[in-house]
Amino acid sequence: MSITNTDSTTQLAFSMSENPGVYAVLLGSGVSRSAGIPTGWEITLELIRRAGIAAGAGEQDDWHRWYVEQRDQQPNYSTLLEELASTPKERQAIIESFLKPSEDEREQGLKLPTPAHRAIADLVKTGHVRVIITTNFDRLMENALRDVGIEPTVVSSADGFAGAEPLTHTNCYILKLHGDFKDARILNTDSELSEYPLVFDGLLDRIFDEFGLIVAGWSGEWDRALRAAILRAPNRRYSSFWLTRGKLSERAQELVSHRKANMAIAPDADTFFQTLNAKVSTITQFRQPNLSSVELTVSLAKRYLSKPEYRIQFDDLVANEVERATTHLAEMYNSDGDQPGEFRDWVLRYEAASEPLARLAGVVGRWGSQHEHHLMLEVIQTLLSKGYARRAGDRDWIELKRYPAALVFYGYGLGLTRAGRLSDLYALMEHPIANQTSVRIPLIEELSPYYLEDLTGSQAWESLDSCTSRSIYDRMAEILAPAWSTSFAGVSDPTQLYERFELFCLLQLFKYREVNEESLTDAIQKNQFRHWIHGRLGTVRAARRRLSEEMSLEEFRAPLVTAGFGFASDAYLKMFFEALQRVTRF
Repeated sequence: MSITNTDSTTQLAFSMSENPGVYAVLLGSGVSRSAGIPTGWEITLELIRRAGIAAGAGEQDDWHRWYVEQRDQQPNYSTLLEELASTPKERQAIIESFLKPSEDEREQGLKLPTPAHRAIADLVKTGHVRVIITTNFDRLMENALRDVGIEPTVVSSADGFAGAEPLTHTNCYILKLHGDFKDARILNTDSELSEYPLVFDGLLDRIFDEFGLIVAGWSGEWDRALRAAILRAPNRRYSSFWLTRGKLSERAQELVSHRKANMAIAPDADTFFQTLNAKVSTITQFRQPNLSSVELTVSLAKRYLSKPEYRIQFDDLVANEVERATTHLAEMYNSDGDQPGEFRDWVLRYEAASEPLARLAGVVGRWGSQHEHHLMLEVIQTLLSKGYARRAGDRDWIELKRYPAALVFYGYGLGLTRAGRLSDLYALMEHPIANQTSVRIPLIEELSPYYLEDLTGSQAWESLDSCTSRSIYDRMAEILAPAWSTSFAGVSDPTQLYERFELFCLLQLFKYREVNEESLTDAIQKNQFRHWIHGRLGTVRAARRRLSEEMSLEEFRAPLVTAGFGFASDAYLKMFFEALQRVTRF
């Protein structure tokens, strides 16, 4: 049981994977912004500054305010350009000065293709995008495509359209609606942008009718001819996605409503297209058209963990999953337990909301590093804090609010166990974390399966009515092992992996219950040791036999001693496992 990830990039990635080449990308000036290419407003302010200085106004703190005071009207990019340059050639020269990089800018990486341009180029190379429409004069998109070996068909004028390769015969078709900065026929002014050549209108009509649309970096405000082309499109064969950082303007919303477009919320175009490209690539790599959203999250985590340069993307992936999980958990976290429902329903809902994070945590444990270790601790603390925010109502309901954090803790612990990262596992269990009374205690005391069953009661877990679940330990072996750990367990037996992790939890709990060498010896002599063995170790004889025989060998105990388990004493661990063997024989 899982919660489907419904974010726009996942939805779009699945659609693009199943329908390669049917999406057109519409790029506005915002996509080139991170390259240091100024937006139309920034160019407008610079044109005001140049005109003001030429007129003898001197430097101003606020050129916008100065212009309004002088003209008693708001500045307009098109009007200013017409005033400063009377011919298209002169206007082209002004625009080129803003777009062409100087040597210093090249050295700084400015006015060069952005991560968004390069991600789109990758999507073109893999056949997922064939048509790019842009209002930009720059050549960043063309340069990014050439860097990956794609020579696009570029149309920036009616004359260019007449001699260009047909749309259906090209691997990549770029339609530069406003022209190219190297061509004096670029379109800048309101009058120039009020209508397009007839061949452009016909091409746009075809694209908007036959292709899905991804809009990025365009405000939807000023280009009357482009707005008209979108509004007159009669059909929507494929979905549309409009990238935005926040609320759209009324005029842009009109276009979104007409296309019935999906709102794609992202901090910037670079993040959006890089994430989209990664998801499409991952789905294609696994060649599973019905790959679930949880599997996609796990696959992305593996991809991002494979190279240090993906650290930011990995952090974003985790942050998105935490936000998604806490959104789904909010209703239960904020409840007093007075709504209809049984313990079984609560458990299943918590597991559904937590599965993506718990499985991701397992991948991090298996292949992550210290950077991700600290990130996982933050995730667990976040889930606990939100669960502890409201502590009123039914006792079982209250105590079960720590279950999502526990599932992530177990998932991460299983991954660490599988990787043999025992020092990190010990540090995880030892990590002090604030409990419901804001007292900082070790994670192992707050979230161990032993402690969680003590809080809710064993009878509650028996009520799950599962074919195998008779306790929380059976439940963990049932879902965490075969169901959730396949993505990182590899050839290991997932159930045995869980039993090994549970054993390490028990060893660490002995430390906090002050079961030292002296008290352990006393318990063995009085035949009380058997009563201290809980969980699957206490009920599954085969697990006791296997683990005790394995740990009778020094080579298996040595890593535990090095990590700190069993009071970092080989003598203690040897005594513990010998006692476990004796319990198994009788």
